[in-house]
Amino acid sequence: MLSARSLFQEILDNDESFALFCSIAASGESQGGWENARIAALVPEDQRDLAPKITRHGADEDKHGRIFNALMRKRGVQPVPVPPETDYTMLLERHGIGLAHARLRRDEALTAADIVTYLAHSRVTEQRASEQMELLRTHFAGHPELGRAVRMISRDEDNHLAYCHEELLRLARAGHGRAIQRALRECALAEIAVHRDVSLAVMAHMGRILGWSRPRAAMLAAGIRARYVYERLAGWHRMVSLRMPERRDALGGPASTVPEFA
Repeated sequence: MLSARSLFQEILDNDESFALFCSIAASGESQGGWENARIAALVPEDQRDLAPKITRHGADEDKHGRIFNALMRKRGVQPVPVPPETDYTMLLERHGIGLAHARLRRDEALTAADIVTYLAHSRVTEQRASEQMELLRTHFAGHPELGRAVRMISRDEDNHLAYCHEELLRLARAGHGRAIQRALRECALAEIAVHRDVSLAVMAHMGRILGWSRPRAAMLAAGIRARYVYERLAGWHRMVSLRMPERRDALGGPASTVPEFA
């Protein structure tokens, strides 16, 4: 029977597909760590209270990248090059979502509008990350190889999402409400298309590694496309709503360390 658990278990059981999965994940987390570090350094003076939280966000992302690399070391496999068509972070940038890397490389303070762009981008992508990690936690929280990593990363992603809700609501109260809603909608609609394309690309690579039959590959691709249709029609709304989270000041402390995690 084809299920999320059986599909991921198949990827996990094969060294080559496991290395590709972890390499893609580690690359995305590392890019997120760099982006947040640059944003923290460029925060405008009137938003300096955000800098420690953005720094914490980036430190968490760097930690996740180290965790995925540690899982590969523990398995005894080497990281592999990330196919460009599976690079979620860079594909979002090419769609004009978030702050461009060229902008972040300049030593020029960000504006209030840039902070709205950053937080809207983070709110949408952290929604996706939180949901994906919740799925993995449901099926693999007790896994001897992955369980601890899944639980830790899932908790962090939930914290990141809570932080985005809280800070965007703060900015909305300060008069940025319309700009926030525009940015959220634009980002959500772009993200669901990028997520579809990346998911199709990842499944195509996994299918070649694992020798999936054409009917099975076609069934998985159809499921990904059906999910996109649902998200394009209605599902994207969950990515643009804002509510005060139960976890207040979720990024108010230092990031936890991961000494020789795996």
